[in-house]
Amino acid sequence: MDLEHIYVPTGEGVYLHCVLAGPVGAAPLVAVHGGPDWDHSYLLDPLTVLGHRRLVLPDLRGCGRSSPGPCSFAAAARDLARLVRHLGLERPDLLGFSAGGQVVQRLVLDHPGPFGRVIMASSTLWPVTDADFGPWPERERRRAAEARIWSMPGPVTPARVRRAALAGAPANVWRGDRIVHYRRVLERVRWSAHWLRALRAGRLDPPRPADGPRRLAEADAAWLFLHGRQDMLFPAHVAERAAVLLPRSRAVVLDGAGHMAHVDRPEAWIGAVEDFLSGRAQAPGAA
Repeated sequence: MDLEHIYVPTGEGVYLHCVLAGPVGAAPLVAVHGGPDWDHSYLLDPLTVLGHRRLVLPDLRGCGRSSPGPCSFAAAARDLARLVRHLGLERPDLLGFSAGGQVVQRLVLDHPGPFGRVIMASSTLWPVTDADFGPWPERERRRAAEARIWSMPGPVTPARVRRAALAGAPANVWRGDRIVHYRRVLERVRWSAHWLRALRAGRLDPPRPADGPRRLAEADAAWLFLHGRQDMLFPAHVAERAAVLLPRSRAVVLDGAGHMAHVDRPEAWIGAVEDFLSGRAQAPGAA
């Protein structure tokens, strides 16, 4: 699939780098990466399989090729709202991966579209602590290498973010036979460190909107919570809990998949996305 690269002004001197793919007149899907100090590229595979969709993959402010404006989740959501208007997207479907899911929550609540269907992939509506996972020695073992990198003294740099991501591969990808592929994917990412620096300096706003779960339950949207059963960043039960709370929602939890469920189980992951967006897998109460 051919990729088109554009830059969209969103105010305050910020330009979002955005990748467009798929037929121009097709139903749009805006996919928002996580990290946040990553970029869109690790989501291209398998999303580009959706050849009948107009894919819109922005780099959040301070990430990838986008401008390094002041980092905040509120500002990132505002950028996306302006991106949608600039591109003239009508009722775009939304996909937020990991921290990108938290940006999408703010987008839905603070800048009501109208939007179409919403996918929270490997994300959460609630704060998560280690206690939410219970005893899980395998999690501690797989996360140890990345933890050692962050425990070392020194400045936060894009190179350090990259090293941590590579070291964290066994924690984010459950299947050993997918690790080599995942590390190749990471080599394409343009790393940054603006968000983590803001976090460490105490300048970053809360990732989730205030009273978010209750307000999202009142939003007019159909939701899919797509998760890996072995996710070591956000436990799978948060997806199942969210699907109980929000009307017109459902959870799909993939066995044998970690936080990067689209890497562990690409066919099942993209199949769940296609079924939901096409309406073949109806959320409870969805039209």
